[in-house]
Amino acid sequence: MVDTGTTETFSCEYSQNDINNPTIIFKEGKDSIETIYSRWKKKERFSISDDKHKNLLSVRITAVRPDDGGVYLCGVWIDRHSYSYYIINTVHLHIIAKVGVSSVNGYSQGGLMIKCEHPQYKNKPKYICNESDGCSERKSPGVQDEWMENGDVSLYDDTRAGVLMVFFRELKAADAGTYRCGVKESDYTESFTELQLSVKHDAKYPKRVTESVYLGGEVIITCQIPEKHKVQFCKEDDNHICQNISSSKVTEMSGSSERNEERVVTVSISNVSVRDAGVYWCGAETRDTDLTFISLNTQIQLNLIMPPVVRREGESAEIFCPYDSIYKSKLKSLCKGKCSTRDRNPLSETVREEKETKTDRLTLKDDVTVSVFTGTITALTAEDAGKYWCAVTLETELNYLHTHLMVIMNEELNLTKFEGDDVSIQCKHQDEDQKSFCKAHEASMCVKDGVSLETIRDDRFSFSDEASAGVFTVNITDLREEDSGIYWCGDHVITKVHLNVSKDKDRNFSRIIIIIIIIYVCVILLLIAGFTLTVCKLRHKRRGRISTSDKRKKKNMMSSCADSRHDSLSDPGSVQINSNDELPTIPSDGLLYTAVSFQKHEESLSEATVRFSKNEIHSDYTSVSHR
Repeated sequence: MVDTGTTETFSCEYSQNDINNPTIIFKEGKDSIETIYSRWKKKERFSISDDKHKNLLSVRITAVRPDDGGVYLCGVWIDRHSYSYYIINTVHLHIIAKVGVSSVNGYSQGGLMIKCEHPQYKNKPKYICNESDGCSERKSPGVQDEWMENGDVSLYDDTRAGVLMVFFRELKAADAGTYRCGVKESDYTESFTELQLSVKHDAKYPKRVTESVYLGGEVIITCQIPEKHKVQFCKEDDNHICQNISSSKVTEMSGSSERNEERVVTVSISNVSVRDAGVYWCGAETRDTDLTFISLNTQIQLNLIMPPVVRREGESAEIFCPYDSIYKSKLKSLCKGKCSTRDRNPLSETVREEKETKTDRLTLKDDVTVSVFTGTITALTAEDAGKYWCAVTLETELNYLHTHLMVIMNEELNLTKFEGDDVSIQCKHQDEDQKSFCKAHEASMCVKDGVSLETIRDDRFSFSDEASAGVFTVNITDLREEDSGIYWCGDHVITKVHLNVSKDKDRNFSRIIIIIIIIYVCVILLLIAGFTLTVCKLRHKRRGRISTSDKRKKKNMMSSCADSRHDSLSDPGSVQINSNDELPTIPSDGLLYTAVSFQKHEESLSEATVRFSKNEIHSDYTSVSHR
């Protein structure tokens, strides 16, 4: 292996029998054999030295050129008359031409695309190698016009343009060094460009950002380019190769650095489809004589969002997952929260093509005719709410689309306030990153079009969070009538809040109504009190009349008792009233009391009896005892 421009020597050893024979050097041509050196012919830049003591013939070539490559024959002329030669040795001389030197900077963990251009050798095999091992390991695609992995790089031999593309998927410090990017022009001739690769460690690069866009919408991606070079924007394919996107509209904006070391570019993608989801890279392109470098420093993960699925607890929800038709034979799954290869959380077994799988409350079905698979969840609960990913299983998990399942709780909150009042609304949440407070007619609008706390530029609204309790509070001061409406608060589990704010005149009217009601109640109470007092007075007069009548009756009773006492002398069973008993002279509650004793004579043949007059309607009572 000889580099052009250098001086190269190769040797041929012959036997002692040929020590006196003339030496000769031939070179094989395409259709003939050319004499390079002999006693009678000496080609320029070629010289021969013959060491008879060592039986060694040395051939020296100065200022080696690409056309010096080929097969050389070392020999001796054994018969001058018959032109007979004896070939001692065959030497295969490969000439490698360095056509240029280039240098490029990459960023650790970033991507790097190198384009080695050989337009005059479109169909010739191309390679890249590292000089640190003497280029003993040459990396080549092996197959033309197709991306192939070779170790930590991917290669593509483009025969239409005569370009070898080398893609470092993720640069490491060990990738730094000197490379040869070459082409095999013929069996014994090669040319290469020397590439000096430096890998930088910069905290600013690579940047990794995530953008989300609704299916069918438009997304604008912003990139910062660290150098004043042509902007490149590419998208990774399934093999993580970043392919240039020529159809995207790239609009450059003014530089963001005072020294103008950086500039900002925007990339707009409209009418976003499922095929547009994935990983994109922004980079700066450096153009050299025979090489083009694209240093990729900003990675953009573009996710698609389907409109949110909003259902009430207890209902059923369908999550639709459209996919690119090229994945119709791949396994699909529906995941909640995360769906990566390492920490995936699939809700069911994967489904392929027209099959259907069921697990508990989830049914997963794939319809390849429309390139959509559907997950149906029944009997929704608060635990079902969250972010769901639609995934296709490739060598690694491809999460290209997600949607939000929002569950509205059946219990609602109704608040009535007046202008100028303050209100505090407590909202429960489980996901720290998804809590929201939104004013909208429908809960589904909160994800896209609703007025959320983050977008409100009003000092009357404030927010406090008690993460440990899973509650956040929204405070609204100095309420206004326009604050009335329907609010939704929570995360993916939503509570509906009805807030009604009335004007001050409504408050005054309400106060008047309350005063009238109080006066009415007071009047009713006064009427009741007057009626009660009147009844009491009438009852008292009646009791006075009853007392006068009782006095007369008691007087008659005393007379009757006296008569009875007189009669008791002859009637042993009559009532006996002691003469020393005194009747009360002061009535107590209109009643008169006395002590009455019943006595029985031994000679009495019958039980003692008490006789009451039939025309008496009142009775006086006292303690009665038998003796």
